[in-house]
Formats: sequence, C-alpha cells, structure tokens
Amino acid sequence: MRRAAARVSLLLLSFVPALACAQAKSVFIADLTWPEVRTAIAQGKTTAIYYAGSTEQNGPHMALGKHNVIASYVAGRVAEQLGNALVYPVLPFAPTGDHMKFPGSVSLTDKTFAAVAREVAASMLSAGFRNVVLMGDHGGGQQALKQVASELDNEWRSKGARAYYIGDAYYRQDEVRQYLARRNLPAGEHAGIEDTSELMFLDREQKWIRRDKLARGDAKSGVDGDPRQASPELGKALLDIKVNNVATQIRDLVGKP
Repeated sequence: MRRAAARVSLLLLSFVPALACAQAKSVFIADLTWPEVRTAIAQGKTTAIYYAGSTEQNGPHMALGKHNVIASYVAGRVAEQLGNALVYPVLPFAPTGDHMKFPGSVSLTDKTFAAVAREVAASMLSAGFRNVVLMGDHGGGQQALKQVASELDNEWRSKGARAYYIGDAYYRQDEVRQYLARRNLPAGEHAGIEDTSELMFLDREQKWIRRDKLARGDAKSGVDGDPRQASPELGKALLDIKVNNVATQIRDLVGKP
C-alpha cells in the first residue's frame, strides 16, 4: 500500500514541472513562437494590447525611455489581470512636439504615428484576435489612437472583431491627484513626482534614475513638477491605480472573459 502511494506521489510530482512551465508562459508575444500565439488565441486569449510609449526628454534626472518601460510593465500587468490578453511590443516613438528642443527626443508626425498603429492593429486582427485595444502612455498621439480604433472597429465589426481606444491609460488622473493630495504631495505634468516615482519603482538596477539630479522643475530643465519627494513606494501605488483603471475600462468595453 505504501509503495503504491509512493508511486502515485512520484507520478504527481512528475507533472509539476510541466504545469509550472505552462503557467509561466509569457503574456508578451515577443517571447512566444507563432504556434504558441495561435494556441493561446484558440484557448481564449482573444484580446491584443497595443501600447504606445515615447522616447523623449524627462529632465536631467530620468532616462528618455521612461514611457516605454512604464508602458511595458502596465501592459503586462493588465494582461495578467484580464487573463485573456496578450501584449504586442511597445511602440517606442510618438509625436513629442516641444520635447524636440532637448537632444535625444524622437518625434513622429500624427500621420505616421496613426499609420503604424493602424497597421500593427490590423496585423493583430488578421492573426485572429477578436478584440484589439489601443492606448498610449504619452500625451501626443492620443486622438490619433482614438481615430484609428474607431476606423478599425467600423471595418472589422462585420467580421466579428472589434477595436477599442483605452483613454484611461493616460487621461484618468483624478485618482492619482487625490492620492497625492491626501499625502500633501505636489502633482506635476511631466517628469515630476508621478512619472519619477513610477520609474523609480521599476528601476531595480538603478540605471534609469539619476538621484543626484532630482530638482524642482523649470522650463530650462524640461521638468514640470517637483520629483524630489518621489519614491518607489509611491510609484507602486500609482502604477497599481493605472493598471486597475486600464483593466476596468477594457472589461467595461470588451466584456469579461
């Protein structure tokens, strides 16, 4: 009897690595093979996430890729929370306007930005995803994303697929400002306490934040706000708010899996 029980235990244990491997599959399509993407869609991951970041100045204290790091993290968290979504690579460029005064910033025209979003999203729909959600972590290009989503939705709805613009990824700032106000912390518009805290939380290797350069913002520095009271703990809280807002809007528009 004991031998039989031992054999059963060993048999069950042999399935653990395979189960762990299956559960550890990435939500990022760049980590997957095409058969794995096909299988994931067939098994219910029918929503694709398109998230645009930006490469732009973020003051003397923060790396130009801030939006891209944050967008990748938020998209991954949202996909995991939804349970039925996969994430496409973050677009690292956007219309950046006045940021072009600072070396390193990259800007796309609204037309080019929209064209890339449209063709990537169309690729998502052609791959078999039934719902595509488009959003951006940077202010420039938001209306372009909204327009692209509307146009694609009109084109694909008759084929049983939909496209949506997720504005809460950028415009839903009320909870963030309330959170800061309750703690007597200053809100900012660009590279201030919010942005800096979020990246600080993700900067585990301390390569994206120059802590010795933290200073109150001005026009010359490119910072609107005061990042000096930024912290990883605050960044985690603010990122949690963003993730929950985005996931909620997607569920409201697309529906629960």
